[in-house]
Amino acid sequence: MIMAGILYGVGVGPGDPELMTGKACRILRENEVIAAPGEDVKETEAYRIAVRAVPEIADKTLLPVDMPMVMDRARLAAIHKKGAERIERVLDEGRNVAFITLGDPTIYSTFSYLQEIVEADGYKTALVSGITSFCAAAAQLNLPLTKWNEPLHVISAIHRPDAAMDQPGTYVLMKSGKHMGAVKEMLRASGRKAAMVENCGMPGQKIYRSLDEIPDDAGYFSLIVAKEPDA
Repeated sequence: MIMAGILYGVGVGPGDPELMTGKACRILRENEVIAAPGEDVKETEAYRIAVRAVPEIADKTLLPVDMPMVMDRARLAAIHKKGAERIERVLDEGRNVAFITLGDPTIYSTFSYLQEIVEADGYKTALVSGITSFCAAAAQLNLPLTKWNEPLHVISAIHRPDAAMDQPGTYVLMKSGKHMGAVKEMLRASGRKAAMVENCGMPGQKIYRSLDEIPDDAGYFSLIVAKEPDA
């Protein structure tokens, strides 16, 4: 009887291949099947990052897992189930699958949906941490996210464009681009100081150090750090 393979969720960091961890690189080198969310693995941002750090993956078996961004929960569930089944067929052959994902696989990652299904079906999974986009963006801004006893609030702005931001501490707004107009109004109402990094660590990275500088047509990979006025 063939022992089923393990599904790894591997964080490749925010964009700069130098920010990939040694463990992530090792897992990619040691396993033959590399999966990524998209119709073509080589066209995904995660692959473009990983292949620069681990060129050997270009010669490995690449497993595309199409996971389009839709808001309909029923359709999403069907998409995730189909993707999980595609992965499970490889696991049944006794081969491990390393699923590469931007940032860290525990933070707003598409991998978490696949992980839940695959585990429920009786397979083993493991997570490999990656540097988060908000930590990398704060470093690009040369800005500490929190000090002393300040709390940190991380919000997916694409799903929460009307968040009040009325709690003390620092707010991180991820995936802000598609709702930038609403996000900027929310920031103005909060009175917070805002700075943004667009395409952090990727080609075309841009830094905006005030709310007035942030364009309404910013891209999907736009991350905002919003601090209290007296911070």
